[in-house]
Amino acid sequence: MTHPDFPAPTLEAPSDFRGIFRADLTARARYAEGAGIARCVPQAVAVPADVDDVACLVRWAKRCGVALIPRGSGSGMAAGAVGPGVMVDVSRFRHMGPVEVAGRRIRVGAGVTQRAIDQAARAHGLRFPVDPSSGAFCTIGGMVATNAAGARSLAFGATRPWVLGVQAVFDDGTAVWIHREQPLPETPAIVRLLRALEEIRRGVAPSHLVHPGVRKESSGYGIAAALAPGGHLVDLLVASEGTLAVFTEIEVALCPVAGGVATVLATFPSLEHATACAIEARADGAVACELLDRTFLDVAESGAPTGIPSHAEAVLLVELEGENHAHAASAAVHFADRCRGHGALDVNTATDPADAHRLWALRHAASPILAQLAPRLRSMQFIEDGCVPPAQFPAYVRGVRRALDAAGIRGVIFGHAGDAHAHVNPLVDTTQPGWRDRVYGLLSDVCALTASLGGTLAGEHGDGRLRAPLWPSVWSLEARAAFAQIKAAADPALVLNPGCKVAADDARPFTMLRHDPEAPALPDDARAALDAIERERAWDRWRLDGIT
Repeated sequence: MTHPDFPAPTLEAPSDFRGIFRADLTARARYAEGAGIARCVPQAVAVPADVDDVACLVRWAKRCGVALIPRGSGSGMAAGAVGPGVMVDVSRFRHMGPVEVAGRRIRVGAGVTQRAIDQAARAHGLRFPVDPSSGAFCTIGGMVATNAAGARSLAFGATRPWVLGVQAVFDDGTAVWIHREQPLPETPAIVRLLRALEEIRRGVAPSHLVHPGVRKESSGYGIAAALAPGGHLVDLLVASEGTLAVFTEIEVALCPVAGGVATVLATFPSLEHATACAIEARADGAVACELLDRTFLDVAESGAPTGIPSHAEAVLLVELEGENHAHAASAAVHFADRCRGHGALDVNTATDPADAHRLWALRHAASPILAQLAPRLRSMQFIEDGCVPPAQFPAYVRGVRRALDAAGIRGVIFGHAGDAHAHVNPLVDTTQPGWRDRVYGLLSDVCALTASLGGTLAGEHGDGRLRAPLWPSVWSLEARAAFAQIKAAADPALVLNPGCKVAADDARPFTMLRHDPEAPALPDDARAALDAIERERAWDRWRLDGIT
């Protein structure tokens, strides 16, 4: 198939590659989009059969100067897995080893989903507690690549501390295990990375490589974590988004399931009341504390009655755990009293799983509705991952609201209030003239706001190609130089996801948006397949399924 807007590339598979390699538009177009806002038709699609195939691809790419873009389910928001080059689909790496109950760990392929890991662990009274809302379809390789987190990061943190080891293919095609409990292999890339880390240790203060006071961070490289007491090279590889190595297998730690769980849903008359309460949730033993603001509630209400009074400005949805059901219920009573002390209008508690499920259903009510607002309004997640020091969270949410109003763009705000981390879905009317300028203006305003509050642009979704060009607004020149040094040490030939994380000087946050009505249309079969994936939230569906 030929297409005037998408010229056919001339790439051919490496001679010793045994997996699937396709350069036809039928295949390439199905990898042109992910869950985020970007669109870019890749040069080719490679589906390696095993780790040796990945090594073969990397050697070929370095020899031929071809960019490789590792990809799992494509559910990432920051365009780290959408871009020019050869898409390396590792979503078929779905091997699952046995749960090591005594050691509380499991080793799995990079394409295994979070839910599959958690379900396997729960069969043995254990769990994988890092739980992004995309857990049903996000792969563990993607989670490690972005240092993903989720609602329960308030208690369990992000992915990084749960990663015991990764099997990684480095720039010369060397495939090795990097494991916290094993000596590091002396491969060229690892030697270079260790040398770069030591140089950075001697020349850069650790405080310059983090955003002090921010509880969640997936921006930049994890240099500070790797250099901290007890740190390891694994900590650097986590959140590297395929720019330092390609992950093929992961070993993660597990923990026991909770003895008892209770849920509290509280409504508040103002954002200030809700956020003040949320900041204290961790002290009461909360494992999750979610904020739903008025804009979110309005969208949810348009689908079905929520039971939330119209004069409520915000809702907190909080989960607490205990050694047993009685302890969890007691913690819920205590937190409910705290909510009332912060002016809550109404407080509901649930200790029964079915009742708790009904309360949590509100958290997921808006997404299907947002997807149905097309063709006029498009939900564009380009300011959706800001995280600030907890004391600054009310100012951040108020500032985002002001920026939305100034741009004339409606937006839905929700997120992990206990971590001072907000997700924002601007609803952009792409039929209005000047909408692109308003999008860029809104992005600029929110970047400036985040920087002024000492925050990060990427709490849990990564930099990708969306936020990499925005680094100068939130990272110092010293930090950016250190990050560039790490990239150069691992990938001097720039074949591993170039443009992701470390951007070119002239890069822009986005060039082609998948919702732009003036963007060249993808072939009808690809458009139908991608629309079905989005509509059904089936991001883990294999993109080549059903095509010949």
